[in-house]
Order: sequence, then structure tokens, then C-alpha cells
Amino acid sequence: MSADSMAARRPVHPAEVLLGAQAGAVALPVCDHYSGVEARMRKSLALQADMAAEFGACVFDVTLDCEDGAPVGGEAEHARLVVELAQAAALGMRVGVRVHPVDHPAFEADVDTIAGQAADRLAYLMVPKVEQLSDVVRAVAALDAAGAGALPLHVLIESPLAVHHAFEIAAHPRVQSLSFGLMDFVSAHAGAIPAAGMGAQGQFSHPLVVRAKLAIASAAHAYGKVPSHCVVTEFSNTDAMKDAARRAAHEFGYTRMWSIHPNQIRPILEAFAPDEAQIQIATQIIASAQEADWAPISFDGTLHDRASYRHFWQVLMRAHATGRSLPAPAAEWFATGAST
Repeated sequence: MSADSMAARRPVHPAEVLLGAQAGAVALPVCDHYSGVEARMRKSLALQADMAAEFGACVFDVTLDCEDGAPVGGEAEHARLVVELAQAAALGMRVGVRVHPVDHPAFEADVDTIAGQAADRLAYLMVPKVEQLSDVVRAVAALDAAGAGALPLHVLIESPLAVHHAFEIAAHPRVQSLSFGLMDFVSAHAGAIPAAGMGAQGQFSHPLVVRAKLAIASAAHAYGKVPSHCVVTEFSNTDAMKDAARRAAHEFGYTRMWSIHPNQIRPILEAFAPDEAQIQIATQIIASAQEADWAPISFDGTLHDRASYRHFWQVLMRAHATGRSLPAPAAEWFATGAST
């Protein structure tokens, strides 16, 4: 290749070479905020838009809840309300909906109304109490029948049987994320797990709960899906929330976490975001790799190649998703997207 040709050659964007199979193919905001009461749903959507303006990106999802939010007998009316709210959400915001379980009498009507009328404004549909692959297949069929064949599924793993089938569930191509339903999981054990297992501390120490969390995270990562960590019910205890989010992110392999109160959103963003030192190192390594045409390099006496490049690119993706300030050239990579 001539010198002139090399000078004219464009640098290859990191996203073009670093996100192959099983290397983090799905990237979602690290916080999934749930609300089901009308006033709280409206406030959640307003807060989402405000924080997107603050951070320069949509840094958390809002999941409008039909399962716990709809009053008994008022499921159809609540579904129509959810459609109205999803359609009114600001452009560029990520809104999902949790419908009733597949064996609930309102499930098909939920999907028909919500996915049938608002699929183009939804980022995903959350299906709770998925026990096995057949439940996913049924949910996909309902989405397809409603004309929402492109809408991703998020599923909620809430029982020992569901944990047993987690890998089969994660393997389905329409499943984008697996969430752990802590409270239902504990109650499914008929008192064998004490109530403390649902708390901010006990959920990280009881062996059965820990085993379930690790199995779900492993299943998700095996198929390039997103593992989403369960709630912390002590929403007024900021220290407990921060500690739980930190452990979920750094010890249990989760890349996303539920929020059930607005005060939990920022601690989740903070816990799942890389710190300034990580961002700087990741930027330097990816920039050096790009200059080397993605061949192996030595950085501070350590060898790096495509495997570690993928890791550091994922660090930068997470920094961007959590609204962190990025140095040049990392900011330019996310401003331009993949080169064409």
C-alpha cells in the first residue's frame, strides 16, 4: 500500500470490530425504573426526559407496570392508560411495559392493546413469571399476532423452576434481557428462605438466592443478553441501595438494575458507571489499538489484543450509557457512531 493510500485510509470505528458474538451484543441503560400508578408513571416519564437533558443521553428506562399497577377488574382501562402514556413520551426516550403473566386472563388483551397500538413507541415488553421456554414462545406468538413482531422481550425469572430453565429462556432470539424477581423467588420456597433473604443484605448472603442470581447472570451472558438485578425494597436507605447496586455490578455480573423509587436511580447510575480512571485508561487503550489497526499493543507494560479491547470498549459504552463525560477521542466515537 502506498504512503498516500495509507494517509487517506480512514480509521476503523471501534464498534465495527469489537462487538462480535457473545461480546456484549445487547447494550441497555443500566437502570430500569418501574412505576404503575398513574401519577407516578407521569412523574417517571417527566424525570426521564429531564435527566436525559441533564446527561445528554437517555440514562434509564421507564417500565410502565400493568401487573402490579392495574387494579383488579380494571386491567383493560389500565392498558389503555399505558398506551396513552407511551405515545405521549418524549421522542428518544425508552419506555417499556410490564404486562400480566402469560397464564393470567388479561395477558392476551394486554398485549393486543399495548403492543397493537403502541409498539412503535416501546423499547420492549416485560413478561413476568416466565417459568420455561414455552412461556416465551406463547408471549412471542401474542406479540406477532398483535403486529409487534420486532418488539424485544424482557422476561422476569421468579421461581426455582424458572432458574432451572434460565439458559433455555435466554437462548430465545426475541429475549433481550433476564431480570431476577427476588421477592417472588423467596416466597416460592414456602418459608424455606427467611424473610431476611429479601433484604438488602440477606439477598447477597443466602445461598439459594445467591445461586439463583449467579445462574441468571451466567445464562444471560452465555447468549449475549442483559442480566437485570432485582429491587432493593429499603428505598429510603441510601447506603443500602448504593451497596447493593455496587455488589450487583462488581460481584454478581449484572449490567442493569431495577429501581422502584426515583431516589434509587442516581445511586444505580453511579454504581454501574466506570470511574474517571477507568474511562481514561479505556480511552487510551482503544485509541492506541485503533492507531495499530487493532493489532496487539503494549500499554504500560501489559499486552492487549482484541479480547481486552472488547472489554475496554464495553467500559466506554457503559460510561456513555450512564451519562459520564468522555474525553476525546471517545466522545467523538459516540458522536459519530460506526463509520460507514
